[in-house]
Formats: sequence, structure tokens, C-alpha cells
Amino acid sequence: MTIRVIGAGIGRTGTQSLKFALERLGFDKCYHMDEIPKNPSHVPLWIDAANGKTVDWDALFDGYQSAVDLPPFAFYPELMAHYPEAKVILTLREPEEWYKSASQTIFRLPPRPLMIVLRLVSLFNSKLKPLVTIEPVARKVGYEYVFKNDVSRENAINVFNQHNDKVRQTVPPERLLVYDVQQGWEPLCNFLNVPVPNLPFPHKNTREDFAS
Repeated sequence: MTIRVIGAGIGRTGTQSLKFALERLGFDKCYHMDEIPKNPSHVPLWIDAANGKTVDWDALFDGYQSAVDLPPFAFYPELMAHYPEAKVILTLREPEEWYKSASQTIFRLPPRPLMIVLRLVSLFNSKLKPLVTIEPVARKVGYEYVFKNDVSRENAINVFNQHNDKVRQTVPPERLLVYDVQQGWEPLCNFLNVPVPNLPFPHKNTREDFAS
């Protein structure tokens, strides 16, 4: 098993919807930030990647056929080089709408002092385990590596636009789908050469879902 689809879109562009869609199309399992609490041993590997160290991608993605969202999108050039047959999907969203969504969800990491307390509490409250497992990766890869510790509106939107432009410029056209999940199944299935399923397209992870 190997990675066949790489999601290059930044989080809050429909990446969880894409994850469920890919899995329904047979590209399962699909790696997403939600996989990290199930695989806490992956945390130091992603931090190594953000620090420029060599990562054994095949070991990290053992059992997966696709990868989307943070942290995979941040390393799409490395993943493209390692998986030369993989196709790349760039999920897009209007930048102002994206920032509004991101600022109310993924940019709301607890301050470091509070995280120390939450880590202690998580020893007795399993509901906090996903947060305390994800936080080091979200902070290192998302805040530091991607957004350079500045998630202000101006910088975040600049990074968002620059990232999307870079993907368009660096991914060969035959390997790239620029995609809005509101387009549904047809462009996705055509790009991946699979039949369109007789199922509703999965629209997942609204702001309300994230908050819950």
C-alpha cells in the first residue's frame, strides 16, 4: 500500500470532507489531523519534518492510501517527490471566508501555560487526550512552520494565497486538481478515474462540528 492522493489544501478548505470522500472512493485509509490522537508515536515524526529532518514517510503512512489537511499539506513537495505516482488535490476557499473560519477554529490553540495544566488534567480526563496529543503538531507545523508564528489576518491570508499559488506553479498540471468541495463528486471522480458514487457528498467539520 502506498500514498496515491496528496491533499495540498490548507485546513478549513474542506479537507475533512475530502478525507471522507476519498475513503468512500476507495483511497482509504486517508491520513488527516484526526489520525494523530490514534497514533501518538507520529507526533515526534511530524516535528522532525518541520525541523528539516529526514522522515520515513512509508513507515508514517503505513496502511494509508491518501493524506490531507495539516500536517500533510505542509509537506506536499516532499510527499510528491517520495510518491511520484500520487495525484495532488488543492482544495480552495475564498480567502476572507477561509480566515474567518480558521480564526474561529484551528487558530484557537490554548496558550502554552494552559496546555501544561491541560496535560496534567488529561491524565484523569480522557476527553482531553485528543487535544493534548494534537497540540504539539498543530503548534510546531501549523503556527511555526507554516504561519511563522503570525496568524493575524494580513499574514495568514498572505500565507494562504502564497501557498495556493506555489502549489499551482510547482505541481505538474496532469497531477493537479484545483478543487472546491462544493463542486461535489464529479470533478473529483473524473480526476481520479473512478465512478461517481450514488451517495451524497460528505460535507463535514463545520465550525459548529469543530467546536463540539
